[in-house]
Amino acid sequence: MRYALRLAQRAETLGEVPVGAVIVKEGRCIAEGWNSPIALNDPTAHAEIMALRQAGAALGNYRLVDTTLYVTLEPCVMCMGAISHARITRLVFGAFDPKRGAVCHALNLADAPFLNHRVDWTGGILETDCSEQVRGFFRAKRS
Repeated sequence: MRYALRLAQRAETLGEVPVGAVIVKEGRCIAEGWNSPIALNDPTAHAEIMALRQAGAALGNYRLVDTTLYVTLEPCVMCMGAISHARITRLVFGAFDPKRGAVCHALNLADAPFLNHRVDWTGGILETDCSEQVRGFFRAKRS
């Protein structure tokens, strides 16, 4: 998660919302991503999506079985859909997102009965650090 926080800082440096993601398989980082929708003019360029794309290329397969995705913020609806389709085994996130989070807040897609893949998840890892990074970004934007 600390590495994901460093990637989130990279996004913030570029003027993006500071979210970072890392995908691990067999104890080794196989992919990373940070928010890039502004830089890439791509509304799907969330940290999780960028990491999923990189992991698929690294493994030569869109199914990312036996992997863990670490991300600094509870994933949104789009990202949870992609995480499910990619067959990510485990999701670990830092900050909860009560307004838009699709793991356990606005929606509960981790256990949605209409999806054929269930994602084991843990939230709140380094929650204070992850939350403060996002809050600080928006505080600076407002001032």
